[in-house]
Amino acid sequence: MSIKAYRTAVEARGGLLVVKDTPGVAFGDRVWIQDHAGRIRNGQVIRAADSEVLILIFEGTDDLDLDHTWVRFLDEPIEIALSPEILGREFNGLGVPRDGRPPVLSSLRRPVSGSAINPAARTYPREFIQTGISTIDGLNSLVRGQKLPIFSGSGLPHNRLAAQIVRQARLVDQDSSFSVVFAAMGVSYADAKFFRDEFTNSGVLRNVVMFVNLADDPPVERLTLPRTALTVAEYLAYDLDRHVLVVLTDMTNYAEALREVATAKGDVPARKGYPGYLYSDLAEIYERCGRIHNRHGSITMMPVVSMPSDDITHPIPDLTGYITEGQIVLSRELHNQGIYPPVHISPSLSRLMKDGIGKDDTREDHPRVAAQLYALYARAQETRNLASIIGADELSERDRRYLRFADAFDQRFVGQGESEDRSIEATLNLAWELMSLFPRDTLTRMKETDLAKYYHESD
Repeated sequence: MSIKAYRTAVEARGGLLVVKDTPGVAFGDRVWIQDHAGRIRNGQVIRAADSEVLILIFEGTDDLDLDHTWVRFLDEPIEIALSPEILGREFNGLGVPRDGRPPVLSSLRRPVSGSAINPAARTYPREFIQTGISTIDGLNSLVRGQKLPIFSGSGLPHNRLAAQIVRQARLVDQDSSFSVVFAAMGVSYADAKFFRDEFTNSGVLRNVVMFVNLADDPPVERLTLPRTALTVAEYLAYDLDRHVLVVLTDMTNYAEALREVATAKGDVPARKGYPGYLYSDLAEIYERCGRIHNRHGSITMMPVVSMPSDDITHPIPDLTGYITEGQIVLSRELHNQGIYPPVHISPSLSRLMKDGIGKDDTREDHPRVAAQLYALYARAQETRNLASIIGADELSERDRRYLRFADAFDQRFVGQGESEDRSIEATLNLAWELMSLFPRDTLTRMKETDLAKYYHESD
């Protein structure tokens, strides 16, 4: 640790501190800032030169008296202590406990900056993860090592859905160890309490590591929080051989903090004021998940992205979609109908689903059931549009059957209780029950062996 302290701060703006005449300081170094009241604030060098350095202060620069501010460069990166005892704990973005318990004591410490997994070391994501939610398990299946974001809108129940996934997500192979790293950025106190209570009451908290940044906490802390969380996930996955699910909510709050800091730094803005490096910054986070050759553990990620004005073309969901392998999209229309979870299956997609389902993973008919449900629902949506124009009474009996299917699908397959944990077997059986509303010859995506085994024509 450096013994050099400087009192050469010349400017403070938007969580950034400019310090003059500090030779030998490196980019990424950790910094202690002692203000006029003797309080210590934490920082990190984000731009370095012999004549001037720029420091990101995680507690913000409010009430900072530059003439009485001491800056000490610690000659080390921001690190977090790692130990199996980290499970069941709650921390802030810097790894400082928020649960009133002592800090984790361990000789093993690692920088939180990390890096994306080397593509040459990656192995292809495979193997089914059951979330207990039919619209995900049946139609947009999650596999180990995948990045599958949830696209939502203001007021939609993405937090409830994320909590349900944390409670219910499990590996079909019960012998495998499975842990959750939950990172919440810019959430309200009520939301933080909701997550904490949900995990505690359901008994999963002992296998969860929580990182929480509240809405009134310094926004710049959000820039470090997902990286700190992923450092813990990498330790659990590759040191302890656990399969880890990482839930990041809400990446829009992270991107807003990034834009705030970029503006204060004077970076050239791009779309909607976000910096031009937003894509690469998000990729640094998302690409830290996956599977590695000759390693038992894996990291699967489900980031939550709220879409401003429900705009899926907004830069944050748009760029997230380029980096990740699909998306789960929530529907305001279904939510207004009282359907939970309001997953809109038409724009939802899991690009790696085919590699985690089928005979050896879920059930032999699963790929064809998913394809058939999508085909029937697409036709049913067309029929709904037609009915809105000419009226349901003018439809043929065949078209009215599609309308009945669409209503039953929304209410029974999409809709399920917040504490209802459906097995993949139950999800597929329910799908067959809905498909049996149609004559056998309508189910063109199914094999004869599937029909013989699972089809039971409805009255």
